[in-house]
Amino acid sequence: MKSDVSLARIKEFPLLMWILLFGSFITRGSYYMVWPFLAVILYEKFALSATNVGLILSSAAIISVLVSFVGSALSDRIGRRPLMYLSGTLYIISFSLLAQVNSIAGYAVVITLCSVATALWRPLTSALIGDIIKDKNTRELAMQSLYFVVNVGCAVGPMLGLWLGLTGEQSSFYITAGAFAFLLVILWWGFHRHSKQDLAKLTKEVATEATSSSAVQEATNTPVASGSDNKIIKVLTADKLLQCLILANILCMFIYAQMDSSLIQYLTRAKVPDLLELISAMIFTNAVVIISTQFLLLKLMASLSLVSRIHVGLVLLMCSQIWLAVNPLTLFWGWIGAIVVMSLAETILFPTMNVHIDRLAPDHLRGAYFGAASFYEFGFAIAPLGGGIILDQFGGSWLFFITAALTLLVIYLYSILDKLPRPDFTQGKQQASIS
Repeated sequence: MKSDVSLARIKEFPLLMWILLFGSFITRGSYYMVWPFLAVILYEKFALSATNVGLILSSAAIISVLVSFVGSALSDRIGRRPLMYLSGTLYIISFSLLAQVNSIAGYAVVITLCSVATALWRPLTSALIGDIIKDKNTRELAMQSLYFVVNVGCAVGPMLGLWLGLTGEQSSFYITAGAFAFLLVILWWGFHRHSKQDLAKLTKEVATEATSSSAVQEATNTPVASGSDNKIIKVLTADKLLQCLILANILCMFIYAQMDSSLIQYLTRAKVPDLLELISAMIFTNAVVIISTQFLLLKLMASLSLVSRIHVGLVLLMCSQIWLAVNPLTLFWGWIGAIVVMSLAETILFPTMNVHIDRLAPDHLRGAYFGAASFYEFGFAIAPLGGGIILDQFGGSWLFFITAALTLLVIYLYSILDKLPRPDFTQGKQQASIS
């Protein structure tokens, strides 16, 4: 399916969308000011092996993925708003605690809380965009824009943290907690304004025609029932295309996540010169490449189907892994070059994955589908542990040769998607409206 996405559509964004964009910028900026250095803190503070650091990070992420699926599916019933407030509050609590803990067990518990908050927040935000923007092309631009501002925050955060001397400082986690507290305040205001606008629109419609129950429910922020949990599970189980897509993207996330965990551990243990500067430069490069190329690539690839775009991104991802495998440890700009190629792959892949799920999901099961898509995070979840084991047993070069080979498997899985069966959503929606 081809896209007709024009930047002119940005004027169609509602106020709540602009709040999500601004909030994502400030929270991601503060998040990446401190979070990427967590593996360095654990290594320097407790002298943990790569496998042990990976075990802590992976255990937290696995728990968070399970919570994310339940929470996202539940949001179809009780609404996005209360769950977003809950996950935002959990962010504040967990990052405040992260600034204080001093034991391995304490880090393990608090990192789990942080991961749960993150895993809840991301699919809720994507599902909320689908709720407030009905036109599919405007919605695609909104998701691209969200990804863009997140990466602006990622570019600013690490370099600002390095400039302020906050990288590797445990107390700097308070900054992220403060950013989320501010976001919750403006989000509350945004929801309030959005509800008033919806009610005003509904009142105008009532003057001319009778409104449907679904319109009333939407305007008053009451979620439309989407059927029992068993029915939802049956639909997801019957959607073989979705299952194959989830497997492919789990592998894709496993490959990409090596940059956030195993690559940093590899460089740390190899005592690469100017380590903190290199880590900050890689994160900065990653974000700047995405910022500078995202909308250009979107325009250049608009004539391609979503799956074709993803294939291009996967080829670039494979090339970056091979580059990381062969790059000399002391070649600073070699690492940066590999990150440039990986960032181009990410620019194509990540927002396209969200758009792909948005196109596949029926309206009455949008939260459930984005919740199911959160199983992609299993790739991120097992990446620190899997990468850590490979690092300890075989070394960094073998790790990246293996991830390059996995990219070929992902390309194959995407090539068979169109051949897989899907359920009858029309019948499911009718049943949901009756129940």
